[in-house]
Amino acid sequence: MTPDRTPQHSKPVEEDRETWLTIMEKMDETWSQLVGQQVELEQKNSALEEAHTLIASVFDSMSDLLIACDTTLRIVRCNRAAQETLAGGDTLIGQPLAALIAPDSPISIETLSRRLTDRQRLEDQGIVIKTPNGEQPFSVNSAILRDSHHRVSGMVLAARPLGELRRAYDELDRAHKSLQEAQTQLIHAEKMASLGRLVAGVAHELNNPISFVYGNALTLRRFTKRIETYLSALHAGHSPEQLATLRREQNIDAVLDELDGSLAGITEGAERVRDIVADLRRFSSERRTHDATFDLGQIARKAVNWVLSTCGRDIATTLDIATPLEVEGHSGQFQQVIMNLVQNAVDAMDTTPEPHLRMTAYQQGEQVVLDVADNGPGFSDDIAPRIFDPFFTTKPVGKGTGLGLAICYRTVHEHGGTLRARSQPGQGACLTITLPVPAPGENTP
Repeated sequence: MTPDRTPQHSKPVEEDRETWLTIMEKMDETWSQLVGQQVELEQKNSALEEAHTLIASVFDSMSDLLIACDTTLRIVRCNRAAQETLAGGDTLIGQPLAALIAPDSPISIETLSRRLTDRQRLEDQGIVIKTPNGEQPFSVNSAILRDSHHRVSGMVLAARPLGELRRAYDELDRAHKSLQEAQTQLIHAEKMASLGRLVAGVAHELNNPISFVYGNALTLRRFTKRIETYLSALHAGHSPEQLATLRREQNIDAVLDELDGSLAGITEGAERVRDIVADLRRFSSERRTHDATFDLGQIARKAVNWVLSTCGRDIATTLDIATPLEVEGHSGQFQQVIMNLVQNAVDAMDTTPEPHLRMTAYQQGEQVVLDVADNGPGFSDDIAPRIFDPFFTTKPVGKGTGLGLAICYRTVHEHGGTLRARSQPGQGACLTITLPVPAPGENTP
């Protein structure tokens, strides 16, 4: 029998096939990674080119002169404005920066070199640069350039002609003056509006005593004619019977009884006018002394009466004012403050069906507190922080300058007090003045 000599190669062949498949899988995986990295690299290159194009566009669109230099202060790049202003048709690339700086320039090439060495910036420094049209002054700023390893690679300069800066400063100055004039006009308008309310209130207050004086004066004129008639008959020597008849006809006894009352009425009306004039004098006085004390409650009542008498509509009013409430300061200024607060409350209730103004004033410890509240629409939380800002108003255009509450806020703070506002939409608003009580022993001057 012949022995079987067939070689046994099946197992090694299978191992070689598995090894080859593993190698192919690794190669496919590596190839996929390479393709992905290539795509990512192309995307990054595209984004880099777009960023480079954008930066170049911004660089060239700027009106300021931009010049980038290497560490030897040789120009390596500049924008279009620098090229057109400093070189005309020639190129600035490769030229030394020193060739552009005038000999009498406040900033010299040596100064720039030291700044580069010391890693220091320039900010709004004057420099004189040579141009095809002669030497021109510029305002220059500089920054240090660094490479990807954060090493110093040069300096970039941004220069603007001083003529443009002067024009910009002139325009800014004109705008500032115009704003100041507008602010002055608005403050004057607010003062005139307050003065108008004051005059209307004073006219209403003066109308009653003057009418009283006028009516009693007419009565005295009638009495005078009767008395003259009787006295003429008396001096003419009429008989007692004739005089008695004339006395009854002219009602002389009743005239004599009413004569004193008419004179008293005239005196009372004149005294009332005198008091109103004295109040006006105190109101208009600019004197501000630390020892001037007055009754805040009395001022508040008067302010409410003056505003409501001219508001043109019926407003329910609740006054809960303790007396006396002595505070220290300028009574005229506080009368204007309270009139402004009351007028604001009246304006806020313009569309309220049943308007109601409530004012309370009382002493709480070492402070006097005065609240002016209305039942108008109120204001939201986002308005609250701005309510005392100058020129801020929620009134329609033409009905408010936005300075009334700002002036009130300043006046109260100048007197050492506070002015706060609180509200909830649909539940009205309340403005609260808090003032310190005068120290004991201080007297009204």
